[in-house]
Amino acid sequence: MNPRPLSPHLQVYKFFPVMALSILHRITGVWLTLGLLTFTYWLMSAATGEYEYERATAFLGSWPMKVLLLAWLAAWCYHFVNGIRHLCWDALIGIEKAQARRSRVLVVAATAIAWLSFAWLLFCGRGFAP
Repeated sequence: MNPRPLSPHLQVYKFFPVMALSILHRITGVWLTLGLLTFTYWLMSAATGEYEYERATAFLGSWPMKVLLLAWLAAWCYHFVNGIRHLCWDALIGIEKAQARRSRVLVVAATAIAWLSFAWLLFCGRGFAP
């Protein structure tokens, strides 16, 4: 008896950049879940007391955690912008090949602009505040 064929897999399809953006969307979703757990830790430390909050703030304010914060920020920006793109696709807007190619460039550009803007506001944008 011959084994039944498997459903089409990645070996069958030709790789396109649109596929990379779809895979990256899933990866950023998982990464954001880890960020949410970190955020929950910070909130729980605030609810526990002043000593725990100071410990958590010192830990989360370290340079390695700031790098992770930037990575979570980049993931959030990408996931948000690409999620809007997926919502447009659900409404049958921009699903043609040429439109999808243009929108992928737009997604990457908008993500970079949003990430740089938010990162600047977080780490440099004190403005006139004391």
